[in-house]
Amino acid sequence: MKIYWIRAQAPRRVLALLKYLGIDADCIEVEAKQGGLRAPEYLALNPNGKAPTLVDGDVVLWESSAINAYLCIKQGSDMWPAHNPAEQVEVIRWLSWNDNHWARAVGPFYFEFVVKATFQIGPPDRTGLAAATPELKKLAAVLDGHLEGRDFVACGRLTIADFQLAAMACDWRQSEMPFAEFPNIVRWLDRLHRIPAWADPWPVNTKQKHVAAPSVA
Repeated sequence: MKIYWIRAQAPRRVLALLKYLGIDADCIEVEAKQGGLRAPEYLALNPNGKAPTLVDGDVVLWESSAINAYLCIKQGSDMWPAHNPAEQVEVIRWLSWNDNHWARAVGPFYFEFVVKATFQIGPPDRTGLAAATPELKKLAAVLDGHLEGRDFVACGRLTIADFQLAAMACDWRQSEMPFAEFPNIVRWLDRLHRIPAWADPWPVNTKQKHVAAPSVA
């Protein structure tokens, strides 16, 4: 199994799950700055030109939520409840809420403070963040209310939904996200950060990197 990744929030979810479940895979860092995501050979695997991408024999998957469901099924983990339709619906609700609402609200903060620092594309520009704050607080109130009396987002246990929602929000202090007034979100994020695989998901050996031509074998 191979996982193509860059240092960003979507690959983080997959890499954290790999480490948490103890799955052995070749984690290949794509050299985004050198055009690796746009290389024809990579686009043949992931036509979106993004990461992560999973290659497992004849299976080629993109989109982190799909990859994580696949990994759970392969490993027999109930972090994706493959044999419980009611729980699947609950997890899907939060995956969808993340992708359509939450990620868009936290995204500007994540971009200004994390993406820019990671790819060295300049200092954060706080100009637009004031305008983005009301929507983020509106959605944070929804999540905070849901987490009242709960340790995890869905099914009463750790699922891929937690990794999905936390990916851009886990560095909320660094990113100046206004979560101090939402104690349940802070408690939930801090609890996740005590999971070693989540706190540090990045592969130790980054010598194997892809710029142009990956193998699909």
